Amino acid sequence: MTAEVVRTAVTSARRVVVKVGSSSISGANAAQIGPLVDALAQLHSRGAEVVLVSSGAIATGIPFLALDGRPTDLATQQAAAAVGQNVLMVRYQEQLDRHGLVAGQILLTAGDLEHATPRSNAQRAMERLLGLRVLPIVNENDTVATQEIRFGDNDRLAALVGELVHADLLVLLSDVDALYTRPPHEPGAERIAHVAWDDALERVELGDIGAAGVGTGGAGTKIAAARYAVAHGTPVVLTSTGNVGAALRGEAVGTWFEAAPRV
Repeated sequence: MTAEVVRTAVTSARRVVVKVGSSSISGANAAQIGPLVDALAQLHSRGAEVVLVSSGAIATGIPFLALDGRPTDLATQQAAAAVGQNVLMVRYQEQLDRHGLVAGQILLTAGDLEHATPRSNAQRAMERLLGLRVLPIVNENDTVATQEIRFGDNDRLAALVGELVHADLLVLLSDVDALYTRPPHEPGAERIAHVAWDDALERVELGDIGAAGVGTGGAGTKIAAARYAVAHGTPVVLTSTGNVGAALRGEAVGTWFEAAPRV
């Protein structure tokens, strides 16, 4: 697939799901919310419908509870999420105000998308928000989720949301600018610019979840989410949060996962 074809696929997308990870918008990186919102607003202004899947509730809540790091027990994670989700939404809305946009909060659990009635309710709510030109911001409902029903990472949640709203494009953002053959800080790591829909990616060696230590994902969860999305006909761009503007303009950044042919 040529660079021009990829660019056209990105710039012609009418409905886009963007996922951002905890380490990209919390702690020292909280200032990245502004540029992220700027890129989403630019996409919105050209007529596209945008859904943001945002991690970060627990990570945002940690300093407000005077915790030394990410809690390991479920109850404290729920408490941090309850505090952090509120702060996170305020931060997003403050930035959206600059563009005259309004956010709508949607909290989901895995069970919500596995059962017909809550799945239908979530789909209807998102469709109406998009029709009203509101920006839905989706996160896992950490205050009520249990270990058994947690998505575990919002990469998977983003892929499921993309399927739910029939997205034309899924953009997975993190603190790494692309998929590499091995963790990018290791010698010999090579960027993978394009992944065919049936590529098993056997040449990829996976590392840990990242230096920040506040998220639950990593390259493995992003690959799994991308595979799910492309299998359902949605192409994927994987890149860093700092590259979001370039990615949404169709520039040659990150890694492009080609969608499987529609049957």
